[in-house]
Amino acid sequence: MLPIITSLVQTLAVNGLGLLAGAVQAKGKEFIESKIGARIPENPSHEDLIKLKQLEIEQEQLLLQYTLKQKELEIEESKLLAEMHRASQENATHRWQSDMGSDSKLSKNIRPGTLVYILTAYLLFALLSAMGIDINEAYVKLLGEWGQLVMLAYFGGRSVEKIFEMRMNSSNKKEEQA
Repeated sequence: MLPIITSLVQTLAVNGLGLLAGAVQAKGKEFIESKIGARIPENPSHEDLIKLKQLEIEQEQLLLQYTLKQKELEIEESKLLAEMHRASQENATHRWQSDMGSDSKLSKNIRPGTLVYILTAYLLFALLSAMGIDINEAYVKLLGEWGQLVMLAYFGGRSVEKIFEMRMNSSNKKEEQA
């Protein structure tokens, strides 16, 4: 059976049916026949080759349309994700600006206070552990994860705020110049 498929693949390739030849070689003749809805003769005549070429062109067009649709969906998904990320960052910035504009000392100092508390507790756990007092590892791990989250939000958030402010200032300057 293998020499027949090799001969068929060569015949298809020589007659300009490279896509079909590659598919037959990769997936097998029966599989491709089921997908294209036509029989591929072992020794195709000239008319068979013309019909197969038409089928190959139709399948290639379908593949191109499918590929274009997939790319369009990927682009839309990327745009949506970027918009969601931007909106999330913008909301956080507005919340932090609101906190800073408040008269309450607690709202102005909650982020740095939380960071100081977590770092102090982590240091306390480290000192207790150094003195030989056994601290439950789950607490240390949880506190470490909280510390990472708070530091990322505090320092990363401040960076995002500053970048946002710089963009707003540069767009305002461009509007003023226009």
